[in-house]
Amino acid sequence: MTLKIHIDDSAAPYEQVRSQISEQARAGVLPVGYRLPTVRGLAESLGLAANTVAKAYRALETDGVIETRGRNGTFVAAAGSAAEREAASAAQAYVDRVRRLGLAEGDALAAVRDALRAAYGAS
Repeated sequence: MTLKIHIDDSAAPYEQVRSQISEQARAGVLPVGYRLPTVRGLAESLGLAANTVAKAYRALETDGVIETRGRNGTFVAAAGSAAEREAASAAQAYVDRVRRLGLAEGDALAAVRDALRAAYGAS
């Protein structure tokens, strides 16, 4: 994720953060499920106050661009159809579960491929 804040810009810094994250999410540069930096981490990297980034994150969450999952972090939200949102949610639940089980990424992907083959009859 690349953000640039222009101090001489007429837009407030929080609005610049909000609009750039929103545009990158809409364009697919930040894919659904992408974990955003913490408020403090992003504020430090941009040289902004944490409250400025927090305000941008709150606006993005209100707009449905991102979602906060408590201590798990802040992620780019599914923005497509209801089916796509539900699929993204199910995928995230699967990822959370296989990580708790200690499966390696390759094993988790293999399980998904096997299930898709069984459901769709693909080779």
